[in-house]
Amino acid sequence: MAKPKKSLTAVERRAEELDTIAAVLPIERRDELAELLTDQDIETLRHLVNQGMGDNTLRALTSDLAYLEAWGLAATGRSLPWPAPEALLLKFVAHHLWDPQRRETDADHGMPVDVDENLRQQGFLKSVGPHAPSTVRRRLANWSTLTRWRGLDGAFASPALKSAIRLAIRAVPRQRLRKSAKAVTGDVLGRLLATCATHSLRDLRDRAMLMVAFASGGRRRSEIAGLRREQLTVEPPIPVEDGPPLPALAIHLGRTKTSSGEQDEVVYLTGRPVEALNAWMTAAKIDKGSVFRGIGRWGTVSKRAIDPQSVNAILKQRAMMAGLDSGDFSAHGLRSGFLTEAAIRNIPLLEAMEQSCHRSVQQASSYYNNATRPSGRAARML
Repeated sequence: MAKPKKSLTAVERRAEELDTIAAVLPIERRDELAELLTDQDIETLRHLVNQGMGDNTLRALTSDLAYLEAWGLAATGRSLPWPAPEALLLKFVAHHLWDPQRRETDADHGMPVDVDENLRQQGFLKSVGPHAPSTVRRRLANWSTLTRWRGLDGAFASPALKSAIRLAIRAVPRQRLRKSAKAVTGDVLGRLLATCATHSLRDLRDRAMLMVAFASGGRRRSEIAGLRREQLTVEPPIPVEDGPPLPALAIHLGRTKTSSGEQDEVVYLTGRPVEALNAWMTAAKIDKGSVFRGIGRWGTVSKRAIDPQSVNAILKQRAMMAGLDSGDFSAHGLRSGFLTEAAIRNIPLLEAMEQSCHRSVQQASSYYNNATRPSGRAARML
């Protein structure tokens, strides 16, 4: 006699539904998300996946939606209402853009202590102080996008909200900081790779990940975490003088942050990065699906992709092992490091931009200017 099928709780059902879209939208902290997100939230995400929205955009929407739901529960004790009333949007701004000096004399200014502690315990808050205005604007924009996809209108364009954001930013000026304090240039990358010297699965993975991320133009951590075997195609070997031909691969990135429409960005790998990537995929027996995956305590390779934050954590861990200050580096340092190293090696800017997929000459050239100014002719006029 067959056993009766166990009925799933609402949280378990949402967890299974999240799994069904994980192949398109790699999601970290699935169980926590299943508790935070509502049935309507999951249905909205599934709809966005079916509509073919870009993977990076979906990841950003999911991450911000999880934060917004967590904040809403902590601040009001209830899941977010859709559409959100103007008063709730103003509360969100007041909780995230505030004056630290005023907070010293007014305990009610800014995010309440209990809300702060709640979010911090769940891992949603790590830094201390008000949020960056760009982060607040992005989360409000994604909140607005999710509202529209539900077929609703919100108060995101209200004069009161715009005024609150403008006044809050003016009252609390913030210094613009680089995403990575220091670039991961060739010499730094060499020290990181030296910590991946064994043939263990973890060393093989991290070596391949660092080399591929750097050599493919300084790929964003979301692109590395989301890289799939199906995006790789073998290219004809590259002939070289006084040596055997170099193995080559093409990475089909699809739509990226800077591409438009159905444009398929393609970058190329040659030589050592290809050898490192093949060594990892052979050792981990990866012939399809996610390329860079988690590794369990007993050396078991997960079927799931690592999450984008893990790319950052791995780089920082390797920096510590190399005797560097991990606070100086982040995954974005691979991107800035690629362009900085290209400038040091006198590689033409446009050639480097083809590999990094930068669209703004002004942005890309800033790395070249910073790299060449100390030794440039303008610095040696006397």
